[in-house]
Amino acid sequence: MTTRPALRDPKQDRSRATRQRLLEAAICCLADHGWAGSTVAVVAERAGVSRGAAQHHFPTREDLFTAAVEQVAEERTAALRSLLPAAADPPERDGPERTHAVVDGLISLYTGPLFRAALQLWVAASNEPQLGSRVQALEARIGRETHRMAIELLGADERVPGVRETVQGMLDMARGLGLANLLTDDAPRRERVVTQWARLIHEVLARG
Repeated sequence: MTTRPALRDPKQDRSRATRQRLLEAAICCLADHGWAGSTVAVVAERAGVSRGAAQHHFPTREDLFTAAVEQVAEERTAALRSLLPAAADPPERDGPERTHAVVDGLISLYTGPLFRAALQLWVAASNEPQLGSRVQALEARIGRETHRMAIELLGADERVPGVRETVQGMLDMARGLGLANLLTDDAPRRERVVTQWARLIHEVLARG
């Protein structure tokens, strides 16, 4: 007896698609307009849905942007994971060029719209108790994940003195570059900073 595949529910598919559009629109609004300019009505309009539909999925503004925090976290993690195959092979990329590619990729995560959205959430969380604890917990988790994946991408051994501190220093510096990038796009200076940090990290890794 042949078992027929379960039929998809078009209504549920539409609901999931609407929810995803709202989350993506919330992230874009945060990056473009900040917390103050990102109301539920503005997000709904950007997503192409009614305010009523938005409130069906997210009854309050805090619900919407708390879910957007999760979305930012997931997308930032996915962006990190996308670096893994490129860093893992080919073997001949071991050495300074590989280290530079990994450092450049990690730093690039802090200079795009996802970082701008996350930054707006940090600012909002400092004044919005409803967001504060959730954003703090998420950022702590993402910080640990980012550090862990940086170690994995670099093939580093944290037992070697100085490795953990150097990698964390690079990630802290990347956040600083992300902040500076909000005001001006200084790509040449950024490339010089990337090159210098890649050199420092490669030297530290070589000690092991």
